[in-house]
Amino acid sequence: MAAIRVGDKAPDFSATAQDGRIIRLADYVGHKALVLFFYPKDNSPICTKEACSFRDSYERFVEAGAEVVGVSGDSEDSHQAFASQHRLSFPLISDPKGTLRKLFGVSSTLGIIPGRATYVIDKEGIVRLIYSAQFASDEHVRKALQAVSGDAAGQ
Repeated sequence: MAAIRVGDKAPDFSATAQDGRIIRLADYVGHKALVLFFYPKDNSPICTKEACSFRDSYERFVEAGAEVVGVSGDSEDSHQAFASQHRLSFPLISDPKGTLRKLFGVSSTLGIIPGRATYVIDKEGIVRLIYSAQFASDEHVRKALQAVSGDAAGQ
């Protein structure tokens, strides 16, 4: 299913966030872990729940030395409105052509709905977690927190 596996070096990428900032994996390597979560669509019920769960746990990610970045195919304008409406404290990458999805091997559900997957990349650039579940939005946050905090309990 995934083009990359746990233990692999994460593929480098460069993409634009909702605030116009360029996000590069290379900017995190050597400095902090990166939690990259792919979700289908801004403002859909499960995606909103997931983004708000990441928001509510954001300080815990920061304390564990990680940055959180969301990715969907929505436009930068959509991301700006979504982030503002839900007070999201992390960047959202616009991936309208699915370039990042393909790079990371995020599959689609039924071949049409963009998949929901979370990747935890340590500060050396190594993938430490790949979690994919279309409807378990809270589980993405829980597993990512476990991975960045080094707590393997419950995995």
